[in-house]
Amino acid sequence: MKIDLLNQIRETNPVVLNISNFVTVQDVANGINAIGASPIMSEEIAETDEMVGISNAVALNLGAFSKPQVDHILAMGKAANAQHKPLVIDPVAVGAISYRKKVALDLMNQFQVDVIRGNAGEIAALADVAWDAKGIDAGSGNQDVVEIAKAAAKKQNCVVILSGATDIITDGEHVAKVFNGTPLFQLHVGSGDMLSSIVGAFCAVSDGDYFEAAQTACLVFASIGQIVADQLKEERPGTFSARLMDELHLATVADIEKIAQFD
Repeated sequence: MKIDLLNQIRETNPVVLNISNFVTVQDVANGINAIGASPIMSEEIAETDEMVGISNAVALNLGAFSKPQVDHILAMGKAANAQHKPLVIDPVAVGAISYRKKVALDLMNQFQVDVIRGNAGEIAALADVAWDAKGIDAGSGNQDVVEIAKAAAKKQNCVVILSGATDIITDGEHVAKVFNGTPLFQLHVGSGDMLSSIVGAFCAVSDGDYFEAAQTACLVFASIGQIVADQLKEERPGTFSARLMDELHLATVADIEKIAQFD
């Protein structure tokens, strides 16, 4: 993996445009900023084309939306395609709520996404595989998660990240796995949303290799979380959240290379 993409982010400070979940918007903005990119958020459809124009990547989060916001997300996705900006989508809870799945699929039928980042329940829903999703959590199932991720990638013609204890990254043919991480991510609601937008930052500096960008983003983020968790003697989600921001800013390529576990 090209872990030095982290240095490229810090050197070039790419702008990542987000339509965010209001629950996690501050975590997402701070996470992007801490790792070395530049966050910008939008809630006004009238500024869409100009916003996409000044951005280097676009990240769309479906965590909490209304019908007017769906129109905005659609406009943003189409503008990203038209202006050839990498496009990441986080299909929050599509495995648990049928309306969310319908909205997500309708959107992705109208623009081409480059990377989808979700948990097992969300990715299984997009692949039309039976899975017992639980709200925003992954839930449980007996299917092969690698095959689920590959099926979703082929269905949407994009790179898919299936986040979990082991992150699965695939373009439908090639598969990468990231074994780093910590259970503390599950105690911080914004972790997945942060990763999705940070993937956008890596896509912005990857010269169009979104499979490489996605797997590297997962490795960097998971390793940084692990570094923080290893410093704590107890499960302290509040402390973890604050220190995660610190390490997103401070961690070096060398720090990550020391503990990196991937296949």
